[in-house]
Amino acid sequence: RHCLLAALWLAAATAGAQNPPLSADHFPAAAVNFLGSELPAMEAAIAERDRDYFEEAMGRMLEFSSNWGFKSQGNPALSRYPMCTEAVSDFLVVGMCRIMTTADACEPALASRFDANLRKCRELASRP
Repeated sequence: RHCLLAALWLAAATAGAQNPPLSADHFPAAAVNFLGSELPAMEAAIAERDRDYFEEAMGRMLEFSSNWGFKSQGNPALSRYPMCTEAVSDFLVVGMCRIMTTADACEPALASRFDANLRKCRELASRP
């Protein structure tokens, strides 16, 4: 997991430097919308054992995180929403672990931590 996450952090940090950060108040809803579109596609990819989805989804995740500035620390106001940033950061690893169950990144608590973060992020996004 550490190698995969390190690659994601590095790519996002270098890709995110040129975009201005968006308003942090809208981040939970944006994260939920992003994951709401990605998670069904990921489920289909898992069912089909389609690893290509993950490469393409990584690009979308990096673009999303870059636009919001949470990987490059370009939007420090997002520190209020670690449950959302972690859910966006972890969803691909969780999905990959369902295909490659023996990978080093597949620690037992990862999926339950992702589910808890996603639930908390959805709760935040649903608040007026």
